[in-house]
Amino acid sequence: MVSKPDITLQGKAAFIGGASRNLGGLIAGTLGAEGALVAVHHHSDSSRAKAEDVVARINAGPGEAFALRADLTRPAEVARAFDEVIERFGKLDISVNTAGMVLKKPMTEITEEEYDRMFAVNSKAAFFVMKEAARRIEDGGKIVTIVTSLLAAYTGLYSSYAGSKAPVEHFARALSKELFGRNISVNNIAPGPMDTPFFSPAEDDDSVAFHKASAMNGDLTRIEDIAPWVRMLLTDGWWANGRTLFLNGGYTTR
Repeated sequence: MVSKPDITLQGKAAFIGGASRNLGGLIAGTLGAEGALVAVHHHSDSSRAKAEDVVARINAGPGEAFALRADLTRPAEVARAFDEVIERFGKLDISVNTAGMVLKKPMTEITEEEYDRMFAVNSKAAFFVMKEAARRIEDGGKIVTIVTSLLAAYTGLYSSYAGSKAPVEHFARALSKELFGRNISVNNIAPGPMDTPFFSPAEDDDSVAFHKASAMNGDLTRIEDIAPWVRMLLTDGWWANGRTLFLNGGYTTR
């Protein structure tokens, strides 16, 4: 029998996908503030400066961090990224992937190129991040992926977005089962529409008002509402496994 895992963050080595800003940046900073070793992933040169800002804030405190560039839609780059984490920190305890892409558009107008890009970012990248994390992660490790509360919504216009996030639910269930015996939990978090630059370009004033009215406080989900739940899954909430947690103030339920 495998013993209960260590549920502190001090000294834990973490890969945070999409950590240069928004929710990923907050999660990286939260872990670093508790003494974690954090690989701050970013996608391209355009996001490097923001990733370095996150790294600097972590290194100014009890944690340790470095910036890590990789195109997560390319499996070879995902493998290389995790190899760099192991080379730098000597281990991997945590993988949290927040990287994603949204498209709000009628299905009848979505091109093949748009479809392929959405599934590359939201489904393929998620799969290979989970795969490569699982190949390297220590016993008692944690794997978390950010999906969307639209998985429980009856709505149009998000077919390629919610549709490309939907497979991640089964990825988590399957991988969590395959890792039985090592106390490694694999879960998803499905936030409601979040008040970030990721959300705004796809919406107009009327749709924003609708999204706000659908939550219990009449507002959008904030990254500060979600980061504590990620932390919980990485620590005291270790017993959750194979789950998708819908965190949205009642925007959708399942």
